Amino acid sequence: MAFDALFKKYFTLVLLVLVALVAYFQASGTMALLGASLTEPAASSEAVAVAPKPSAPGRARRTAEPLIKRNPFDSVTGPLDAKPPPPIAAPDPEPRVTDPLRSPVCSDVKVQIVTESDDPEWSFAALQGNGDAMPQLRRVGDDVGNRQVVYIGFNPMEASPAVWLTSGTELCQALLFAKQPEISAQPTAAAPAGEPAAPAETPPPKGAKPVPDDIKNKIQKVSDNEFNVDRSVVDRILADQAELMRSARIVPEKKDGKVVGIRLFGIRQDTLLGTLGLQNGDRLETINGFDMASPEKALEAYARLRTANNLNVKINRRGQSQSIDYRIK
Repeated sequence: MAFDALFKKYFTLVLLVLVALVAYFQASGTMALLGASLTEPAASSEAVAVAPKPSAPGRARRTAEPLIKRNPFDSVTGPLDAKPPPPIAAPDPEPRVTDPLRSPVCSDVKVQIVTESDDPEWSFAALQGNGDAMPQLRRVGDDVGNRQVVYIGFNPMEASPAVWLTSGTELCQALLFAKQPEISAQPTAAAPAGEPAAPAETPPPKGAKPVPDDIKNKIQKVSDNEFNVDRSVVDRILADQAELMRSARIVPEKKDGKVVGIRLFGIRQDTLLGTLGLQNGDRLETINGFDMASPEKALEAYARLRTANNLNVKINRRGQSQSIDYRIK
């Protein structure tokens, strides 16, 4: 009771003391805040960049680069960051062929011999192009000047053995039984694209012609298997054999998968081969020991024909082997 009476007596004094303490502490805080603002530099108005949190020592930063390079999700595609492959060049255009049998005659290829076979590996032709000093043996895939041989065979529309050649996208044919073009010993460049090629020679009329009298009179028959031949006849044959052998057709003959000789067709008695004692259906096997079953040997025999003094030709006629001798004087 005494405390209550005492508190009531001095209540006003206690209230003033509490108000004074509150004012004192408030004034002290204000002064401290003011002093701190006056002693420290003012903060920049710009945003302060937050320093990155340092990584733990000894631990590298992880990235997805190994996964991108390895691409474990697709072993066929390869790395996801791989550069695109370079563009593939377009293939060379195919030759424009509508009807090979009606293709134009080659104006820069001269054909001397055509031997066709069911086996393309055994088809060959003696061809001379610009820049060639003499005919050379060619097969499919070989080059003749600026052209390439693509097929060797027989053209029934022209009734002639033929060789088809390409130059870029153009196709032409060299016919054995046609007037042969003049060949330059100097190579010539291909005609520029878009310019027409030189006009082809017009082939002569079809059909075999009898051997001229000036050749026939210089071939003397001694017996069925022996002949005397004037050397001028050999030179004439080599110079114009396409015309003189117009009706002849030469086809390699196989036996047990091997070429055994060259079968002769289209021979008549009034033609050159008929005058020389050969008959239709004869199989030519050797000339002076050179095997006609070998394209290389056949061409070698042809190359030596101009300087030979004697020719021994072995044939097979209706299953019987025979030999014909020619003495060249």
